[in-house]
Amino acid sequence: MPATRLMPTDDADDLIELTREICRKDLAPEVDHAERSHAFPEKAFTTLGRAGLLSLPYPEEFGGAEQPYEVYLQVVEEIATAWMSVAVGVSVHGLTAYPVATFGTRAQQEALLPGMLSGETLGAYCLSEALAGSDIGSMTTRATPTDDGWSLKGTKSWISHAGHADWYTTFARTADTGGRGLSTFVVPADAAGISFGAPERKMGLHCDPVAQVTFENTPVAADHLVGEPGQGMRMALSALDAGRLGIAAAATGLAQCALDAAADYAKQRQQFGRAIATFQGLAFMLADMEAAVTTARATYLHAARLKDAGRPFAKEAAVAKLVATDTAMKVTTDAVQVLGGAGYTEDFPLERYMREAKVTQIFEGTNQIQRLVISRHLLGS
Repeated sequence: MPATRLMPTDDADDLIELTREICRKDLAPEVDHAERSHAFPEKAFTTLGRAGLLSLPYPEEFGGAEQPYEVYLQVVEEIATAWMSVAVGVSVHGLTAYPVATFGTRAQQEALLPGMLSGETLGAYCLSEALAGSDIGSMTTRATPTDDGWSLKGTKSWISHAGHADWYTTFARTADTGGRGLSTFVVPADAAGISFGAPERKMGLHCDPVAQVTFENTPVAADHLVGEPGQGMRMALSALDAGRLGIAAAATGLAQCALDAAADYAKQRQQFGRAIATFQGLAFMLADMEAAVTTARATYLHAARLKDAGRPFAKEAAVAKLVATDTAMKVTTDAVQVLGGAGYTEDFPLERYMREAKVTQIFEGTNQIQRLVISRHLLGS
């Protein structure tokens, strides 16, 4: 089991225990078969949603649990120790409600958030495009005004839950003024003119279907424009700060389960008449892995506490994402090494952990972008 973390409240402690129980009873028994068959984990999201774990950081009056972000992220970490694809999906779902919860009008919050936070629905976040990844200001998806709202036209790429979501939080161009011309829309899944590409053939996270989402003159009601036209860039960057913490927490959970598996194996595997864990070279390797996981956890918790206190946390979120995801890649690779030839086979989950870790260094802003964000904050540029 992951190390015990400090909890702000008794309720938070109960939430962590509930999450661990669901992971043990409902998620862990399903993950290996589901990942091999590339099955969408609808049942897992339903279980988590009905337990109230898909809306933890949002206000109670709209269906959330009003928990500190620090608590929510620990729940994400726990889920990742059992099923990384589901943990990433939980983080993405939380991201989709963020613009409405943070920038929406009171009327929009009352109309949209209860459905988003019900636990019975799932969202998708449509920001990236084939030629607009890190440079989101260059996106070409366009929203054109109509008599009763807007019409969307364009294609989004690398969208989690594509074809499975109940709504799509979508960023589109409403003016030709670069990043200042972007706006945010909530598009229901049953809107006309939405189509989906074939799922990308990824090296990992096989239960997180990622595909293109195409809008072909898709009508969007006027009251589904979040905030004002032109606020999309601000919403996207603000949401990504929070989203990076979700990925940091998930990456930490992935690293933790890889470390646990490697340590267990090292205590059982016998060579030269004793457990390989007793050899100092391997024991020190495990110690370094433990130090890295503990450090990753500390970085995301520090950033979360700043967020919960209403203080700036963009730099700390970038640090957490960078440290945690680089840790996940290093620890999962080292865990495969601990198991030796066994770690290279599908008989053990370590090879899957290593494949899943790689993308954490890429999505929610590559780690090169995180270094750019950190350096700009540090140097005031």
